[in-house]
Amino acid sequence: MSVDETEPAAVGDLPGRRRAVVLAVGAVFWAWLLARWAYHNAVLDGIFGALGAPDLIRSEVAVMSREPWLSPAPLESAADSVASSGLPEVATGWPVWLLDLAAFAVESAPALAEGAYVTVYLTIASMLLGLVVAVPLAVARVYGGATLSRLSLAYTELIRGTPLLAQLFLLYYGLPITGVVGSIGLVGSGSIPGAAVFVAILGFTINSSAYQSEYIRSALQSVDDDQLVAARSVGLSKWGGIRHVVLPQGLRYAIPGWTNEFVYLIKYSALAAFITVPELFGRAEIIGSDTFRITDIYVIVAVFYLALVLTAALAMKRVSAAVAIPGVGQHEGDR
Repeated sequence: MSVDETEPAAVGDLPGRRRAVVLAVGAVFWAWLLARWAYHNAVLDGIFGALGAPDLIRSEVAVMSREPWLSPAPLESAADSVASSGLPEVATGWPVWLLDLAAFAVESAPALAEGAYVTVYLTIASMLLGLVVAVPLAVARVYGGATLSRLSLAYTELIRGTPLLAQLFLLYYGLPITGVVGSIGLVGSGSIPGAAVFVAILGFTINSSAYQSEYIRSALQSVDDDQLVAARSVGLSKWGGIRHVVLPQGLRYAIPGWTNEFVYLIKYSALAAFITVPELFGRAEIIGSDTFRITDIYVIVAVFYLALVLTAALAMKRVSAAVAIPGVGQHEGDR
């Protein structure tokens, strides 16, 4: 059954104009993030210096300590002007709040950019490391025989059946992992994250690997059994047939599941704040406690998460299209 284009099932299925708008906004958002993240980059400093803006990035300064690119003063002045315009409060309330919110967003941008860096770092590292663990787990579950299949099932059910926050607390507070990682000399120096970040990556990797293994297991089971029989008939061993014939097809089928997991990890990364990781949500907590503008900062952070999720979904859509085999794994209505 084909997807009705009037009711998109996912971000990647948006009609052309809407998707173009999302892509444009996403490109601007990521260009801003990457520029804010520039660290000890003399080339970028030289380029912007030649353009007459030598202090635009200031990559020699820590990301969070850099000044906003825009001044919040004009937005604050506009809010004051609207508030003192003499119009009823019911007419000026929302415009004033939005202008104040925009000014607050500009002022908070450097700290939130640094938090977004940690969020992206956590998400991508955990996703890739989780995939490394998930593939053998899924293969063992489908083709590993009784013993390996049961061990894989026990692992996935244990991890998926316990809260991620409890897993993070166990790793951070209950086990001596933090001390071991922190004893490594380079951890926490320069651009290398602190020990808590590595513990968070470990926790997210373990959790994500269990979910990814289920996506991959389902994808492997969707590959026709005759494919493996055919591989054996041309001289491949069982594991050779799995590696060269079944896995390349199954991993393509698993991409929609990976997209879901990618989106979940972006949002679940907020739990790292509970083990002192200064990611996006953690930065928002600090800003909120310092300014007492709790609602405002979480509205701004929600927009950040939305931008990350939408662009991640679009990126995975492109990955799916890039690795797709024409005629394989498509519904009749999509051909």
